[in-house]
Amino acid sequence: MIEKHLILEDVDPAVFYGVQNSNLRMVKSLYPKLRIVARDNVVKAIGEEDDLENFEQKITELVAHCNKYNSLNEEAILGILRGNKTADESGEEIIVYSTSGKPIRARSENQFKLVRAFEQNDLVFAVGPAGTGKTYTGIALAVRALKRKEIRKIILSRPAVEAGEKLGFLPGDMKEKIDPYLQPLYDALEEMIPPNKLSEYIETNIIQIAPLAFMRGRTLNDAVVILDEAQNTTTSQIKMFLTRMGNNTKMIVTGDRTQIDLPPSQRSGLTEALRILNGVQGIGFVEMNTKDIVRHKLVTRIVQAYENDERKQSLHKQDNHEQSISKNRL
Repeated sequence: MIEKHLILEDVDPAVFYGVQNSNLRMVKSLYPKLRIVARDNVVKAIGEEDDLENFEQKITELVAHCNKYNSLNEEAILGILRGNKTADESGEEIIVYSTSGKPIRARSENQFKLVRAFEQNDLVFAVGPAGTGKTYTGIALAVRALKRKEIRKIILSRPAVEAGEKLGFLPGDMKEKIDPYLQPLYDALEEMIPPNKLSEYIETNIIQIAPLAFMRGRTLNDAVVILDEAQNTTTSQIKMFLTRMGNNTKMIVTGDRTQIDLPPSQRSGLTEALRILNGVQGIGFVEMNTKDIVRHKLVTRIVQAYENDERKQSLHKQDNHEQSISKNRL
């Protein structure tokens, strides 16, 4: 008799074993000749060498399935252990699967362009109105790269710009003061990575979520780095961020030029970067619009209403300016 220990890597044991160990019980029933014991992320099996070799191969396949889909159920276990192909939603448009097993994919033409731009460039700017999936798609691409072991960490950052409420007056320590700014990033990650695994990634710094100011002085290697809400950076801040890029690193910069919260005296670093870096080889640019909005249908109407109003205001100011010039000439 031989004893073999298998370590479950890159999966949440709670998801792999199933509710009340239902998945583990099924695996045991399909290998009656083996004595199988599981604890934490280690599965111990005792039996004959041939049976153990087959068992190890099938467990590896189950782990790969669980890692890809963030789920494991009776159908998948039976299909893999009996050598049948499990149902798979083929299609390269699928980026990753959510924690519920739902496919996350590009849902609009420009989201698809973002996926392609990420694959073809080391730095991508994705600019557009709220709800177009810029950040969500970017984080999905980062999670996919981590799952494929193309990188070793994900770094997500945002400028902590005060919009009407001073940080000093918010309760708690610095982390508690800044976390509300970063909550949208946590929300996206929680949809794509099981809770226990996400906590482990954050505790071990495989996933880092930090304000932009914390990037200074660092060289970021083997990572996907996402700067969200970049319209609220200054020129010096975004230059500092972009020059953090190290070996085997990709960056995604997202922002909405219509939602700048900087003081009127400061120019948006995103606007300046788009102008300065236009045409630089190795940088991709994706412009989102209202057709890409994937939130509630009212969001599209709201954005369009504001855009129409801005055009009217601009025309009104132009008319007043022309009338003023005409009066001065008279």
